[in-house]
Amino acid sequence: MIGYVTLGTNDFPRAVAYYDALFESIGIKRFMEEENYFVAWSPAPDAPAVSVTIPFNKEPATTGNGTMVALFMETPEKVDAFYNKALELGGIDEGKPGFRPENADKGFYAGYFRDLDGNKLNAFCMVE
Repeated sequence: MIGYVTLGTNDFPRAVAYYDALFESIGIKRFMEEENYFVAWSPAPDAPAVSVTIPFNKEPATTGNGTMVALFMETPEKVDAFYNKALELGGIDEGKPGFRPENADKGFYAGYFRDLDGNKLNAFCMVE
């Protein structure tokens, strides 16, 4: 159902470098781009994408309170690796990887972080 998610940035080159490295860690490359304005990453042309852009209205990009991008991973190990890569690249912890609720041993497993512009993301998987 989701086609793509767009995140605003106030430092386009920094955001692109962050997401290039982060998505490269899971084998995803750039899908579309408009020089100095917009880049999108996707595993395939017909798959959902994540993009960063300078806001169209030229106003400063801000993060939305309660807004979050959730990225599906196949296993808890992949969640952990992606979350750790996000922090290694300068992202900020918003909730270490683990099951939610915390006392569970199966179900929803996720790690939460903010990117360099303060946008909130998570990597998650479902464990049976």
